[in-house]
Amino acid sequence: MDRVGDLSLFLRVLDLGSISAAARSLDLSVAVASQRLKRLERDLGVRLLHRTTRQLRPTPEGAALAEQGRALVEDLEALTGGLRQAATEIAGTLRLTASASFGRQYLSPLLPEFLALHPRLKISVNLSDQLLDLVGSGFDLAIRIGALEDSTLVARKLAPNRRVICASPDYVRRHGMPNSPEELARHDCLLLVGSQGRQDLWRIRDRQGRETAVRVSGRFESNLGELLRDAVVAGLGIAVHSTWHVNEDLRAKRLIPVMPDYSVAESGIYAVMPQRRLIPPRVRAFADFLAERFGEHPPWERYELSVP
Repeated sequence: MDRVGDLSLFLRVLDLGSISAAARSLDLSVAVASQRLKRLERDLGVRLLHRTTRQLRPTPEGAALAEQGRALVEDLEALTGGLRQAATEIAGTLRLTASASFGRQYLSPLLPEFLALHPRLKISVNLSDQLLDLVGSGFDLAIRIGALEDSTLVARKLAPNRRVICASPDYVRRHGMPNSPEELARHDCLLLVGSQGRQDLWRIRDRQGRETAVRVSGRFESNLGELLRDAVVAGLGIAVHSTWHVNEDLRAKRLIPVMPDYSVAESGIYAVMPQRRLIPPRVRAFADFLAERFGEHPPWERYELSVP
């Protein structure tokens, strides 16, 4: 950057016709300006200026440097100016990823509003149930649900991820309502099979916070939450689901809470970002926007669960 600064000084000398005028315009002493010009000549190994008592003009090498260097300096000034503007302006492309179900249900309806608030912004969305590498895939932000393990990422909690034990009314009519965690072992339970294996050990707490671990089993399992939701609505068994995932089914009584005096430990819904010293304004603004729209009492929980 010293050489670029020296080149800018050289161009200013040519524009203003003297070293002293260029020095004043850059708030430098004439001595410092002269030393920097000599340093530039020494670094390049050529003389750039012919100096006489009455005039100053470029050598052929100086003229060539001015012709080609001016474009470089102008491009650099445009780039740094654009970056300074980007540091305060919500613009550019926001690249984000989220799970397919959550993204479709809760991000998609909010994106038009966010774009309307920031007309210079573009958004690129990747919905996937795979845990994608943010840095390697070039994402600015991911919405992740559950426990976070990657310590190289920065996370901001957007909402709690509360879960509910539920079943269809038809399943309860046919098999009865369990009244304690131990009774779950005698029921068909729907199991999520993920990166950590089959989630068949359910940890359930009573109102006093006492926890019971129950090993459950059933006839249906999947790695995809959507299939498990379809299965529990179809009456294939009892499932544990995030409230955001089944809230419409609970509202419509397609599902009912099972053992409402018991609960499953909650986790969180997070905006996750690569670890950076400076988070781009577009990323910070979107995280702020989601935190405001979701919060401790997110929209999918603003109703009462009841057992018929």
